[in-house]
Amino acid sequence: MKFTYYPLLAAVSLASLGALTACSDAKNATAAESNAATSSALAADSAETATITTAGNATAASVGNGGSPATIPANKRADAATIIARPQVPILCYHQIRDWRPRDSKGAKDYIVPVEQFKAQIKMLADSGYHTILPDQLFAYLTTGAPLPSKPVMLTFDDTDLDQFTVARPTLDKYGFKAVYFIMTVSLGRPNYMSKAQVKQLSDEGNIIGSHTWDHHNVKKYQGDDWVTQIEKPTKQLEEITGKKINYFAYPFGLWNPEAIPELKKRGMDAAFILAEKRDQQDPLYTIRRIIASGYWSPRTLHNSMVQSF
Repeated sequence: MKFTYYPLLAAVSLASLGALTACSDAKNATAAESNAATSSALAADSAETATITTAGNATAASVGNGGSPATIPANKRADAATIIARPQVPILCYHQIRDWRPRDSKGAKDYIVPVEQFKAQIKMLADSGYHTILPDQLFAYLTTGAPLPSKPVMLTFDDTDLDQFTVARPTLDKYGFKAVYFIMTVSLGRPNYMSKAQVKQLSDEGNIIGSHTWDHHNVKKYQGDDWVTQIEKPTKQLEEITGKKINYFAYPFGLWNPEAIPELKKRGMDAAFILAEKRDQQDPLYTIRRIIASGYWSPRTLHNSMVQSF
């Protein structure tokens, strides 16, 4: 990312093209988990992901393409303790999908998945019998116990990088997979980032568009009008682009604080996604865990990291 395009990006220490992508500042928060997961994965290559087929009040049809949190009354939703107790669904977080360059740092390569490596990871998921799910399905499962397909996984992409459209999208389409794209609106239409038309196309094709703020400012530092600048205006813009309500949010850097949750609720978010930080015991829907899909991971290591992490 070039600071010359976005003055505020420099203020929040977003990465240059030669360093980590925007969410890479989460590295300090995720490094311990990633290293542990990788070590465990290499020692447990034969592990299998548990199937989640919990029965509940909602049906599979009600959480498919036509379902949404709006269809589940508040008095039918499980309490926080029940939600936390449910087995977690593996959720992967991708950033850049491109080949490594000589100037990419060792740390940056965790967040940059080479093209053939990405294709091999997605093929592994398909060959292993995984089924992609979308946030409405996850929401219904967590709040009502609604059944999910066997071996569910959620694929998420942060920061609006163009290669998510040009490389990831056709790769996922090959296997009938859908994903969640968390859009940072300041980058829309900029070089190497998606256009508004491409974001709309992703939405029209059945993927979910979520909010990732305007310019990736750390939620923990919000004051005054920051909630309008970073959440309200970007959400409205994404709704205008897609013609659909934006229900889901991913915290920049995966970082959150308890003060952010009521603010997100006020602004129409039904759930929010973190990275390796601890979940909130009172509002677990606003601290749903993901793991970074590392550029260093072979398909086997990715699979076993999923097993160990969730």
